[in-house]
Amino acid sequence: MAKLLVKLQRYFRRKPVRFFTLLALYLAAGSLVFLHSGFAGESTVTGTQRVPREGPGLPYLGVMQLSRGFKAAATVPEGGRRHGPWFKSTSKEPVERGKAGDHSSSRSWALRGRSGREKEEDRARYVGCYVDNTRRRTLRGVSFFDYKKMTVFRCQDNCAERGYLYAGLEFGAECYCGHKIQASNASESECNMECKGERSNICGGVNRLSIYRLELAQESARRYGSAIFRGCFRQPDNVSIALPVSRLMLNMSVDKCVDFCTEKEYPLSALAGTSCRCGFPTTLFTLHEREDEQLCAQKCAGEEFESCGTAEYLLVYQTQVQDNRCMDRRFLPSRAKQLVALASFPGAGNTWARHLIELATGFYTGSYYFDGSLYNKGFKGERDHWRSGRTICIKTHESGQKEIESFDAAILLIRNPYKALMAEFNRKYGGHIGFAAHAHWKGKEWPEFVANYAPWWATHTLDWLRYGKKVLVVHFEDLKQDLFVQLQRMVGLLGITACQDRLLCVEGQKDGNFKRSGLRKLEYDPYTPEMRKMISGYIKTVDAALKLRNLSGVPDDYYPR
Repeated sequence: MAKLLVKLQRYFRRKPVRFFTLLALYLAAGSLVFLHSGFAGESTVTGTQRVPREGPGLPYLGVMQLSRGFKAAATVPEGGRRHGPWFKSTSKEPVERGKAGDHSSSRSWALRGRSGREKEEDRARYVGCYVDNTRRRTLRGVSFFDYKKMTVFRCQDNCAERGYLYAGLEFGAECYCGHKIQASNASESECNMECKGERSNICGGVNRLSIYRLELAQESARRYGSAIFRGCFRQPDNVSIALPVSRLMLNMSVDKCVDFCTEKEYPLSALAGTSCRCGFPTTLFTLHEREDEQLCAQKCAGEEFESCGTAEYLLVYQTQVQDNRCMDRRFLPSRAKQLVALASFPGAGNTWARHLIELATGFYTGSYYFDGSLYNKGFKGERDHWRSGRTICIKTHESGQKEIESFDAAILLIRNPYKALMAEFNRKYGGHIGFAAHAHWKGKEWPEFVANYAPWWATHTLDWLRYGKKVLVVHFEDLKQDLFVQLQRMVGLLGITACQDRLLCVEGQKDGNFKRSGLRKLEYDPYTPEMRKMISGYIKTVDAALKLRNLSGVPDDYYPR
């Protein structure tokens, strides 16, 4: 090795020009490698920038289009638009993980005090201080702990999101949910531990629960253990056909009936006094006409704190058994005659709508992009090229004239911008079912995001109304409130005649795998007065555009601020 180095040294002494030439080439190659690594992570910009024309009576809102004017395009994979099923994404979305302390089993102590319950009364009513027992809990639903940031709001929201009637806080850091309070009262002075996340409120005490009754004007269904509460219903005329399996239970309880129907592999469990019935939601028993729960408020023989319905009015729960009547999906047997877009602003529920459409029609939906995480979750049409013609409709967030005119028809999904912006911000910084970190909300990211994306929420709708062919407008809020009717409208545009039993099956499987829990919702309003003023202007603009086309305007709850 030494001899070789000596020979090289002598060679370059005789020919110095060659030495400097070689050195220059080496430095140039190194510079190119450095520059390439610097640009490798940038998103590809697609499409052509344009200036939208002003419609009659509508203000110019500027150029807002997917991958145009943003460093990080919403829901567009890092590689930009995909060009075929051969493309494979290597990007991974960062998901915020909960801290280890959030679910610790150890108990900690906090300072004592009490105040501030009045401010919680708009979403819950304080019931009182109750005894708790580690062997037999007072509230027997789900529970979670946070020994650093527990607040009354977090506990209430977590329980309400899962449909429970009561939320209880203990030891300043533990949250318990339930449908019944199964213990006696304790002295108010025994609930004396301040919440770990807010010193101004009380979060129970040592083996003592501060219990709140929740206002269940929530979007989710109420739960009882693993079962979902569906409501009180009048017994159908042909009950033996509608609910074909039954058993007499003299010692009736909710658990016993739910377990029986689960064992028999039925998704519905109906309590009728001392009779337990099982079945599927069908046209004979649609679960669309709920009755007052007081009509079902007969105590269970086997559990005094529970209601078991009557011979005339059934108390219905959905078991963990999956209704397989709407779970089969496949690609279209022949090439689609029209390309139908499922268009929405990011954060408006497009992935959820795809889930519903696939269950209702039995066919896969496609995408203008490629998202590996969605493909892995069962959206098999994600990998197909969007023009393949094998999928029932195509997800897109695009809003340019050229892109819009590529489709023959469209379902335009519109959501309250306040909620859509927060949902997309969570997705951008926390993944499909994750949450943005507190630092992102409090830092410069949130104001910049609102300033860039709020105008785009308006221009996205305006562009589809202006350039789209055969556009069906569906409001996200209407879809949640009346899923059966709205889904029928959507499936009708797709040219599919959906079986009613299949649509009833979809209602029972509606959530899918992309629903965020209420566990980490913000405890404050992130919108400043300036942001609200700006967004309210965009809402009015979109409302006017819809009404100009003889469509119903935006829902009333777009104007709460």
